[in-house]
Amino acid sequence: MKNYKPILIVAGEPNSIFVEILIKSMKRIKIKSPIILIISIKLFKLQMKKLKSRYPYKIINEKNILKTKLDRDKINIIDINYNSKKTFEKISSKSKDYINKCFNLALKLIKNKLTNKLINGPVSKKYFLKKEFLGVTEFLAKKTNTKSYAMLIYNKNLSVSPITTHLPIKLICKKISKQLIIEKTNLVNNFFKQKLNIKPKIAITGINPHCESTDRFDEDKKIVKPAINYLKNKIDITGPLAPDTIFLKNNRKNYNVIIGMYHDQVLAPIKTLFEYDAINITLGLPFLRVSPDHGPNEKMIGKNSSNPLSLIRAIEFLDK
Repeated sequence: MKNYKPILIVAGEPNSIFVEILIKSMKRIKIKSPIILIISIKLFKLQMKKLKSRYPYKIINEKNILKTKLDRDKINIIDINYNSKKTFEKISSKSKDYINKCFNLALKLIKNKLTNKLINGPVSKKYFLKKEFLGVTEFLAKKTNTKSYAMLIYNKNLSVSPITTHLPIKLICKKISKQLIIEKTNLVNNFFKQKLNIKPKIAITGINPHCESTDRFDEDKKIVKPAINYLKNKIDITGPLAPDTIFLKNNRKNYNVIIGMYHDQVLAPIKTLFEYDAINITLGLPFLRVSPDHGPNEKMIGKNSSNPLSLIRAIEFLDK
């Protein structure tokens, strides 16, 4: 029988829907890999009580974890202290140190060869990342000294990847370069070939509407096209293609992945097409990091009506 490595889960922002969608996910799918959840046990129990939800768990000690027999029918919990007086509070900077401790422990366990699978729950960019990082992608890249990385929003039918992530629109053209496009496209191509055993067909969008510039400097001709011409000798790639038509049904069906120049250029259409049926994967890290493709969803906290599908897909993706 195959020995499945455990899936490490960092619960993320304590004032979020994560415990709710995790319990829902565990009840709906049968998995082969043991789950290790890094969370405040006090918070976990408080939120389960609030949600009138139950799932078996056991507390484990991270110091003896390599010798610990993990339970596949329970959530194996490593307790991280978090001083919470209420079940749910307003998201603030209070949780920053707690979330950091959870990530640091997860990275330590991965470094110690416990596993190479990590899921993180959503965090607040405003309060946890605090303008130090554009997103968790960049946060984990810094933590692991990873120089070359990319964000992939994955669905088995179509995936997308933005060359730039959570940048203000005014900064996008300053950031994009021929080298950056080549670097991130190669990461996407290698991931599909090495991890998914697929030789992907890749489409790349232009920067400007219809790939046409009314300015004297045409980014699509000067930056995007030369990058594509360089890559054509090595991978199956087409572009630059107009962003407003590439996602039409008869166009998108020809590709495994569409690479865009900026975040909303490709994330808005992929979320419209698949809603919660997609996951966020960080490419380039020394382990597999996946997260649900949504945030803490503060407006839905405690209502027990959130959709767990993205987390289900994340767990299924790593349960191999």
